[in-house]
Amino acid sequence: MSTHTVSSFDSELATIWSVLLDMGVRAARSVEFAVEALQKGDAGIARQIVAADKSIDDLQHQLEEKAIGLIARRQPVADDLRQVIASIRIANDFERIGDLSKNVAKRTLAILDGGPLSISTIGLGTLGKRVHEALESVVAACRTRDDQIAMQVWQRDHEIDAQHTALFRELLTYMMEDPRNIGACTHLLFCAKNLERIGDHATNIAETLHYVVTGEMITSERPRADTSSVQPDELPVPPWKG
Repeated sequence: MSTHTVSSFDSELATIWSVLLDMGVRAARSVEFAVEALQKGDAGIARQIVAADKSIDDLQHQLEEKAIGLIARRQPVADDLRQVIASIRIANDFERIGDLSKNVAKRTLAILDGGPLSISTIGLGTLGKRVHEALESVVAACRTRDDQIAMQVWQRDHEIDAQHTALFRELLTYMMEDPRNIGACTHLLFCAKNLERIGDHATNIAETLHYVVTGEMITSERPRADTSSVQPDELPVPPWKG
């Protein structure tokens, strides 16, 4: 392959990763503002998040077109091919993160339709902050191809799981203490699960980036601490206060 061809390929690959980083920044911002809208009960911000999701989708389509075109024209192999395929995989995770943020915003609008919240959203704020930190870290890792940062995100996935489980039980308690909380808490449970899933996608990105940098797949089980899906009779719950 000539020097000119190599330079052209590198330029096209850099463009693809530039689009990918744009997706990552937008996805992280979407998570941040979706949580803010929920905590503040701000319908305006929530509607902006719903509308902004299309821009992330558009960037994914743009990236896929560029990546497929690059593969067709250049027929990359080895490390070059790994980077192109990884960009498509990571873009899919960023797109899903945008969708999950949009879902949180939609749930916020549904909650606000029912009137002001009478329960605390501090737990959701804490979970959202941790998820946003993980996402920002993994975007930074993508920008610099930093495997160390990526692995830190991967290794701390269990912290998000643990916070989600604690919030899950807290919301169940609110529902059992006062049946009037059931509607809002149901929406909040979905919001919490969406945030936990965003954390999973951040971890997926970390795994893919590790593969890009090292050429090796992570074969060990990722650390987990989410017990929100255990059988109901396994959960410690307070007595019903009728």
